[in-house]
Amino acid sequence: MGKKDKKKGKGAEKTAAKTQKKTNLKIKKTLQSKGEEDIDTLLAQFAEADQKKLQVVVELCKAPPSKRSAFSFTMHPEKDQLFMLAGEYFNGINTMVHNELYSYTVKQDRWHDIRCPGGPPPRCAHQTVAVQQNGGELWVFGGEFTSKSQSQFYHYKDLWVYSIANKTWRKITAKDGPSARSGHRMVLSQKKLFLFGGFHDNGFDYKYFNDVHAFDLENYQWLKLEISGKLPDARSACGMAALNDGRLLVYGGYSRQKLQGAKDDSGVIHTDMFHLVPNKHDTTGLQYKWVLVKQSGDVPNPPRCSFSFSACCSLGQAGTWQDKAVLFGGVNDIQPPDEDEKLEGEFFNDLFLLDMTRGSWVELQLSGKRSAADEEKKRRRAEEDKDDVEMPDVQEADDAAAELTKASLEPQVHTVVTDGIFTLTVDMRSSTSAAASNELGSSLVARAADKNVFWPPPRISGGLSVRSGVLYLYGGLYEEGDKQLTLNDFYSLDLNKLEEWRVIKPLDPKDLEWFDSEDDEDDDDDDDSDSEDGSEDDH
Repeated sequence: MGKKDKKKGKGAEKTAAKTQKKTNLKIKKTLQSKGEEDIDTLLAQFAEADQKKLQVVVELCKAPPSKRSAFSFTMHPEKDQLFMLAGEYFNGINTMVHNELYSYTVKQDRWHDIRCPGGPPPRCAHQTVAVQQNGGELWVFGGEFTSKSQSQFYHYKDLWVYSIANKTWRKITAKDGPSARSGHRMVLSQKKLFLFGGFHDNGFDYKYFNDVHAFDLENYQWLKLEISGKLPDARSACGMAALNDGRLLVYGGYSRQKLQGAKDDSGVIHTDMFHLVPNKHDTTGLQYKWVLVKQSGDVPNPPRCSFSFSACCSLGQAGTWQDKAVLFGGVNDIQPPDEDEKLEGEFFNDLFLLDMTRGSWVELQLSGKRSAADEEKKRRRAEEDKDDVEMPDVQEADDAAAELTKASLEPQVHTVVTDGIFTLTVDMRSSTSAAASNELGSSLVARAADKNVFWPPPRISGGLSVRSGVLYLYGGLYEEGDKQLTLNDFYSLDLNKLEEWRVIKPLDPKDLEWFDSEDDEDDDDDDDSDSEDGSEDDH
């Protein structure tokens, strides 16, 4: 009996090997027709070119980094400095996956291109975390590489560390790490890197993950965690952040699932929230439990994925922004009544503040910058009243001011009937029809100017980072009909004042690029699939 089972297993393996061989030959012929090397050769060429770098070169950029999405945008662990790593650009015909490392100094408003030998190969949808140890380090895990024609994909499972002080890269080899993936999330907590979720697609099949991995930054090893509680559904492109008490928060995300009775797989936008809670009686630091969080307040609606998400301050920092996070934008794919039609993406540019301890949301509105005369009136009124008015509790005053601002600036909304799964409440500020104009990128400008107070255009997979109550937003992706427009505009917002966005680099519609492929009609089925996956390319 055992021998028969063994023989049957070998036969199945041979059949699978033959199928894979035929598929590889077919791919090879397709690549030859497109004049493209296979993905192993491409990656080998990148490695060979990198080995020719002999020294570190830091160069002041004449212009900001090129248009891109699904890059990492990470704040220096101690300074007002941002690091941008890698990312992806697609113009309708060709795809470019980057591996550059840039730094941006806030006070000088300057970008520098940092070229170091031995760095990671090109990738997107990876994760980067900054830590304070050894003078400051950037830790990078995973991501994916896409060939120029998007006919080949490669997912990484490598772990890298960049020394900010020494400007050197090092690849870390450690056993029992996560499998290859992209679209995952990674954060720092308790001197460990915690990694959750993501997905893997080999062109024939795909898989979403809901596993948790932890890397010990002191001993340089992957740890085996003991996790109880009901696991979140597998997903990618979620929001993840660490709380100061050791808890981890996971919100939302995206996955594709085989729904009962459905002919094809369907995209699912997750809207649930979880805390991964350490066991307070555990002495090993390895025991955790998943706990579902009940959300309250202005929960982001309509549902969306591929939003930009960031904690508001570094671990250990006290103050107003401790255990707070912000969410910007995202997309909701609406299924048209006619199943033969493509999904329609509804993009957002709204901004939410999350109290991670309670799961409470507030939609942030802007007051507009006050004039000098208004500021003077405010100062005089304060001088006149300070001796006559008993000051209320600070927290009560802050709560009252927040409620007043929210009530006075509440946008008008209307309800849209969708596919019977969700009832969507659409913010009129950020839902102007993209089909209103034929000029490339014009709807982006129209959306940004919908209100008297300026807001950055809608987007997904943009870079978002916060330091000392100031938010920074860069680039990302926006869809206009069948066009996928990649951005490199740059903004900041003082969350302490909530007056107006500062435009560091404006959006220039003339700079947007898109070429219609001659094979569009032949690749309709592939395009639908790419649209699903594209929603996941978030940093």
